[in-house]
Amino acid sequence: MTTWSPNPGVAPNATNTAVGNINKTPGLGLTQGGADYDAKYATYLKLFSGELFKAYESACIAKGTVQNRTLKSGKALQFIFTGRMGASYHQPGTPILGSGDPPVAEKTIVMDDLLVSSAFVYDLDETLAHYSLRGEIAKKIGYALAEAYDKKIFRTIAKAAREAHPIGAVAGATPTTPAVPAEPGGSIIKLGSGNALSAQHLVDAFFEAASILDEKNLPKQGRTAILTPRQYYALISQVDTNILNRDFGNNQGNLNSGEGLYEIAGISIRRSNNLPFQAGNIARVDGENNDYSGDFSNHAGLIYQKDAAGVVEAIGPQVQTTSGDVSVLYQGDVIVGRLAMGAGTLNPAAAIELQSA
Repeated sequence: MTTWSPNPGVAPNATNTAVGNINKTPGLGLTQGGADYDAKYATYLKLFSGELFKAYESACIAKGTVQNRTLKSGKALQFIFTGRMGASYHQPGTPILGSGDPPVAEKTIVMDDLLVSSAFVYDLDETLAHYSLRGEIAKKIGYALAEAYDKKIFRTIAKAAREAHPIGAVAGATPTTPAVPAEPGGSIIKLGSGNALSAQHLVDAFFEAASILDEKNLPKQGRTAILTPRQYYALISQVDTNILNRDFGNNQGNLNSGEGLYEIAGISIRRSNNLPFQAGNIARVDGENNDYSGDFSNHAGLIYQKDAAGVVEAIGPQVQTTSGDVSVLYQGDVIVGRLAMGAGTLNPAAAIELQSA
């Protein structure tokens, strides 16, 4: 019986070991003319990029819960606010001149400096390792970028809850220009000292927050709550809250899995370790062109609608790796994940901070 061999003169069952093929993947090693060399490393980069993006997206809780804009040119982006308008009765014989234009204010969000997370992968370590170093490093870089992203957003929303609205009251009531009250600012719900992990106090806070948002005429869509893991599980485990169907479970989850507590009072629930939960005074650091500092000693969670804060992104997340002569010189690669973004408060009326005081 004759067996076809891809390499004349080589035994049918023998295969060439690819030089430098760390992961021993057939078809990605060096061949005559180096045709597969670029393919090998191009695939490696794509795999690494995919790991970073998956880790970033899975770990980033705040993504999509606030207003997001992409900055293609320039260093800042302006958001425009229009206040409420009044109505008045028309007097016969007087022209309607459109003098009741709504008050307008603007908010500018600037870019922070470039945020990076990097690691050096030594070729020998990668050769001797029994697992994919780059895949693991990719996940860690993705987590680091997502953590920094979330921390900025959550601090921004907490600051929004403490702000007045940029549009103040418009005085001067006349038949053609009625007085317009100030737009409502942010809100703080005090759970009381020692009640940050009390399920009943948290549930009451959810319904109070829903009432506040309704009274401010904010949309019911896009309402989100961010709690710590301990707060989330307290809601499930403390029986007197009556949140879950504890016998069979329903679309709100069940006690056995500890999962599925999706919303209360129409507010979607997410949990994160990146809240400034009783973190004390957080100072501003170099590279932050927006102000994320503040005293968060009594912070105990957030409830907000999507318009509470805005994010401006110019880069990322992206992946960069060294190659060529640099890799030869250092016998390894520097892998960099990067992100350029900035966050700022938008509509304070949409932000509510829970406090344990």
